[in-house]
Amino acid sequence: MRPLELLAPARNLECGLAAIDHGADAVYIGAQHFGARAAAGNSVDDIRLLCQHAHLYGARVYVTVNTIVYDHELDAMRHLLTQLAEAEVDAILVQDMAVMLMARQLGLTVHASTQTDNRTVAKVRWLAGQGFARVVLARELSAAEIAEIHRQVPEAELEVFVHGALCVSYSGQCYASQHCFGRSANRGECAQFCRMKFDLLDADGQPVEQRQRYYLSLKDMNQSDHLDELIEAGASSFKIEGRLKDVAYVKNVTAAYSERLNQYIARHPDDYVRASKGRCTYTFRPDLRKTFNRGYTTYFLHGRQPDIASFDTPKAMGEFVGTVKEMRGQSFTVAGVASFSNGDGLCFVNDERALEGFRVNRVEGNRLFPLKMPAGLRPGLRLYRNNDQEMERLLGRPSSERKMPVTMALRPTADGFELRMGEAVATIEAEHQQAEKDPRENIVRQLTRLGGTPYECLEVDIPADFNYFIPSSLLAELRRRVVSTAVFSCSSRRNKVFPQEKQSVSPGETLRNSYLYNVSNALARQFYAEQGISVGPAFELEEPAERLLMQCRHCLRYALGFCVKHGGRRPQWREPLSLRLGDGRRFRLEFDCKNCQMNVYADA
Repeated sequence: MRPLELLAPARNLECGLAAIDHGADAVYIGAQHFGARAAAGNSVDDIRLLCQHAHLYGARVYVTVNTIVYDHELDAMRHLLTQLAEAEVDAILVQDMAVMLMARQLGLTVHASTQTDNRTVAKVRWLAGQGFARVVLARELSAAEIAEIHRQVPEAELEVFVHGALCVSYSGQCYASQHCFGRSANRGECAQFCRMKFDLLDADGQPVEQRQRYYLSLKDMNQSDHLDELIEAGASSFKIEGRLKDVAYVKNVTAAYSERLNQYIARHPDDYVRASKGRCTYTFRPDLRKTFNRGYTTYFLHGRQPDIASFDTPKAMGEFVGTVKEMRGQSFTVAGVASFSNGDGLCFVNDERALEGFRVNRVEGNRLFPLKMPAGLRPGLRLYRNNDQEMERLLGRPSSERKMPVTMALRPTADGFELRMGEAVATIEAEHQQAEKDPRENIVRQLTRLGGTPYECLEVDIPADFNYFIPSSLLAELRRRVVSTAVFSCSSRRNKVFPQEKQSVSPGETLRNSYLYNVSNALARQFYAEQGISVGPAFELEEPAERLLMQCRHCLRYALGFCVKHGGRRPQWREPLSLRLGDGRRFRLEFDCKNCQMNVYADA
């Protein structure tokens, strides 16, 4: 049976533990340095603790060391990788080929991060040939494109994003933050250029629209209703974005996707299995609408779609809860079926197409009393809840229990008794004393007291002729011993996939600009030279004359209804178009219709 892995984010140890306890088969977490989210670093000691907990359930821990590395940092990177290997992490995510080389020397399994821009068959085949055990595909790929990659490169494990925030540029190929603010996305310091407001100008500098909008801000991905298509396309790991998100987000989203995966496996029990062990019970009902989101999209899963961007706001909208019905003084009523709680956060898009938010101070049925009445509120406006107090309350306490079902087998030995639980065995010396009454009820009661452990006992197997009295204290000791043996066996077993040997594979596609290889150290430069690939210095080391800042599948021509190729109107403006920030800086747009791509350049 093919294992399916739900991969959840861990901002810190708390989030990582919560992800495992709420159904994740694996988590990804950043170390103190060299992760693509510089604000989400963790000590090796915390990562070691997370590994120990995850391995109890056969779950895995992947560490993101997916930034580019400078020459003077190579020794520090090698030291970190050595520590991670000793912590028994299951794999590391890599962008820089120097890191890949060092990791392989230490016997670490390596995954090709989405930062390596993995969107073609040629690139995935090349990465697999270098010994990457898994490739994290670009978010922009359709189910059909994923299936074609799997068909042509079946030896590569494919990891796909299924939920969370979207980068508008192909990952690893965005230099806007570095160019504008000196903060490199490839060094974990993205300044979120794509979440800013712009004017859209024609070649004469005239606005195509009369107001600033968030032209590069995308909605959030949600593939929860389409996991079957991704599984059947060949993906084996399903990744939730969110290493900067809080523990409530991790709990809710992980639980929601875990339930969806279980439902799919239940329909195909002979074909698929979860990649880890244990079943979860929740104290809440998972609901993706109640978690941070900018509105949801399936992105390019089924090809180009018209409504993937959020031009009005880059902020969280949340769930639709009804429309404003009637306003009276300092309160208003809501038409809808949602229930509200004191402290809920609500928002709406006002008549100026700007997002306004407010806090509910008091609730009386469907009449709400805001802390302060919003200026733009009026009857008929659609209301959204971006902070649900009741959900936050439920998720703020212990909200899941993950247990592995086991069967116990009790047998007499020559000088005592033996208890088996799976592969774990424990023995105890004791006198064989005949019982005056049937001992089974007490034996089962004592042995199945597994609260506080990762296990739940479904059955205790006792021979039919077993009639020995065993004191409750000895039964409890026997239970403790077998549980300790099982826990030690799980936590000390390295759940590792060894990297395949490097194969002789021709290089992937040649990039039009050599800085796009993101080579920032001599070791990576040597690696590419041995592959017959000519590279230049990374953008961060030397800004090139032609500054291609972003490569986007998102296209403003299409989004605004002016893509003739897809049945839109013929534009009346004169190109090239450009985006202008509020401070006056401009960025030229190039519409590469052959590749169905929009490129963003720094204006000369």
